[in-house]
Amino acid sequence: MPWIDVCEAEDLEEESGRRFDHGGKTFAIFRNDRNEYYCTDGLCTHEEIHLADGLVMENTVECPKHSSIFDFTTGEVETPPACENLRTYAVKVEDGRIKIDV
Repeated sequence: MPWIDVCEAEDLEEESGRRFDHGGKTFAIFRNDRNEYYCTDGLCTHEEIHLADGLVMENTVECPKHSSIFDFTTGEVETPPACENLRTYAVKVEDGRIKIDV
């Protein structure tokens, strides 16, 4: 499957997230404090809240509803109430654009 173009890399600020919908599914693209980009499922595994709206700090995102914290580099839950990990997807920056492999 070809890589899917998401947005300009510079459109995503340091320590922030962005929602991306494709093929009937929601993804979250994150940029950490070291200018690295990551992609996970876009909805919290606890109550399906959009994670791109959450607080991003270093390599984690906090769900804006019940404060579950996920490591977006691995998808692992760090803080309940969520108990199911997120799926992660490969990301690359090519010609200044973020692309994901879903």
